[in-house]
Amino acid sequence: MSLALVVDLILNAIAQSALLFLVAVGLSLVFGVLRVMNFAHGVFYMLGAYLGFTVVARSGSFWLSLVLAPVATGLLGGLLERTTLRYIYRRPPIYQLLLTFGLALVLEELVRVVWGPSALPVDPPAGLEGAVTILGAVYPRYRLFLVVLGMVTGVALWFFLQRTRVGLVIRAAAQNDEMAACLGTDVARVRTGVFAAACALAAVGGVAAAPMTTAYLGMGIGVIVDAFVVVVIGGLGSIVGSMAGSLIVGIAQTWGGFYFSEAAMAIMYLVMGLVLIFRPWGLFGEEE
Repeated sequence: MSLALVVDLILNAIAQSALLFLVAVGLSLVFGVLRVMNFAHGVFYMLGAYLGFTVVARSGSFWLSLVLAPVATGLLGGLLERTTLRYIYRRPPIYQLLLTFGLALVLEELVRVVWGPSALPVDPPAGLEGAVTILGAVYPRYRLFLVVLGMVTGVALWFFLQRTRVGLVIRAAAQNDEMAACLGTDVARVRTGVFAAACALAAVGGVAAAPMTTAYLGMGIGVIVDAFVVVVIGGLGSIVGSMAGSLIVGIAQTWGGFYFSEAAMAIMYLVMGLVLIFRPWGLFGEEE
């Protein structure tokens, strides 16, 4: 195997991991704070891609779409949390599953009505077109941007949760919401904010993915499956776990697809199965 091919596979794995992280970390946050497995999370990823297409088509600016589409998606997510999810937190998990699955179906149909059934292409920004040569490997600039975007988002999110007062409040509400409420925390507002932020993060992933995959119906289905695998491997509610799980899944998909193209998905699930056998709560999750 040539050095150029090795570099290409490594960079592809990291870029894939960065994109997965943007989706999986929001899913992990929602479970960590709200204790809800959000089956509609992939639709917010798809919605981000479509909104990004609209912003680029109207303004011609990809960078503006990377800001406006997540904000709009986050506001929609916060509205849905306030009007639907907050009424079933104390009910059995099957209610949450059915509600979020129903929301996914409604939102996907809404996207079909507004944007139509055809895939919509999104051009990358002018500065990220073309490729660069790294150790003999010719690699697209845009994929390198995905690596940087994922790393910056991960570091910023970790710093926000671990080093700011708001992050402390969020962690307190996640650990013991009743005690946090007794100490004066508006737990309902925290839950709404976290859900909105998680939807916005998924939309960032959708906007970032659109120049590579186009915006198309059903694009959230595949990514939500991968995101669930990531959070199971890394540990539900763990930011570091989402980073590690994304990297593991990205490597399994990229290298597994290169050596065993027909069994790439099986390798990913095999890794998840091994983690569940030895650490059922995930690599960085906490045993409950």
